[in-house]
Amino acid sequence: MPSHMKIVHDSMLSPQYLQAYQDETYFRLFHDLHHIAPAACKGYQLVTATERDFGTIAWIINQSYTDLQVSQPTVEEWTQTPAYNKDLWVMVSDKSTGMCVGCGIADYDSEAREMALEWIQVLPAERNKKIGQCIVNELLNRAKLYAKFATVSGKTDNHTNPERLYRKSGFTGNDIWHVMRE
Repeated sequence: MPSHMKIVHDSMLSPQYLQAYQDETYFRLFHDLHHIAPAACKGYQLVTATERDFGTIAWIINQSYTDLQVSQPTVEEWTQTPAYNKDLWVMVSDKSTGMCVGCGIADYDSEAREMALEWIQVLPAERNKKIGQCIVNELLNRAKLYAKFATVSGKTDNHTNPERLYRKSGFTGNDIWHVMRE
């Protein structure tokens, strides 16, 4: 951890931290991998992502954020980590146009037997069609074959309210973490 940063659970937050650091809050949710809805995306097709999709994944992420950009080489680097599991990378295409409209990436920690959702992206024009929930449910269904549980984290002040999506897919919890920078 860099010396200019602290990560503190909400239960351990001290008022003095708020005076010395800029605070960014994150939720962290849990799923026990029981009671997972099927990944039914009417009009859309879910497939496992391949190396050919890395450029499209970077493009979808970049279209989904105004304050964040990733490159294709960065996406390729993610596959070189110990947590990479090719079965936990999915793409969603519109069946009528063939256009890719979303993607999902999860990591897998084999020691803890934890799946962690990392990137669940749907193009802005395709949101509110239950595509994100379909991606999440697909990843949960894939992970239940070998993981004991799943987690997801995100900014509490995200205007797209991803926490609502995760809760609809069965995630629970009230964990709040503070990422604090001087």
